[in-house]
Amino acid sequence: MVLAILQARMSSTRLPGKVLRPILGEPMLGRQIERLRRSRHLTRLVVATSTGAQDAAIAAYCAEIGVDCFRGDLDDVLSRYLGALHAYGPAESFLRLTADCPLADPALIDEAIAAHRRTGADYTHVQQRWTYPKGLDVEVCQTETLRRVGREATGSDREHVTAFIYARPDRFRITALNRDPPLRYRWTVDTLEDFAFVTAVYQDLYPADPAFTTDDILAWQRRNPHKVLVSAPPTATAA
Repeated sequence: MVLAILQARMSSTRLPGKVLRPILGEPMLGRQIERLRRSRHLTRLVVATSTGAQDAAIAAYCAEIGVDCFRGDLDDVLSRYLGALHAYGPAESFLRLTADCPLADPALIDEAIAAHRRTGADYTHVQQRWTYPKGLDVEVCQTETLRRVGREATGSDREHVTAFIYARPDRFRITALNRDPPLRYRWTVDTLEDFAFVTAVYQDLYPADPAFTTDDILAWQRRNPHKVLVSAPPTATAA
């Protein structure tokens, strides 16, 4: 089984409550889930949110649309993932996804899963060098690898879940998917400007084809160059 764990919270500092902001009448979280369900290789999806009172709204929304939801520690996100794996496993591997990516690409998700299986990696990702648009983030990890991290990681590594892994390529088998030439666009949602961009994409593409693709978004950007958002160049430790 390949389990997708989608972390979500209402307490974003730059754009509070963003995951439930509506896009064409549906919370952004629901729009992302709709795209994730088009993956051919995902077996199960669970939203991992916190036990905080403000995140009760996320749990209620998941119940409304029939999606599994696990609630754990707000700041120790690593323990939240381990709890979700325990509650909704067994799963030999899982996907880590974040709920600020409503333009998630199911084809790229499937490609990452296939690469992970093909290479026998402990951890596979598409985000470290940002050669794909920021907002198409995908991480595939062996469950046993995360359990190992859970026994060793401290401090900020527990908040960022997989940082402990990609900082130690000498200890873990890591596979990276990179695109050449790179597409350093910003498709994630952290600010009102980001949200306006994503909303415009949905308004123009979704009515004609709810399953619009990354290529469709790129074509839309070429038609609307004034709306394009560009990501900052990655740093040496970006992930």
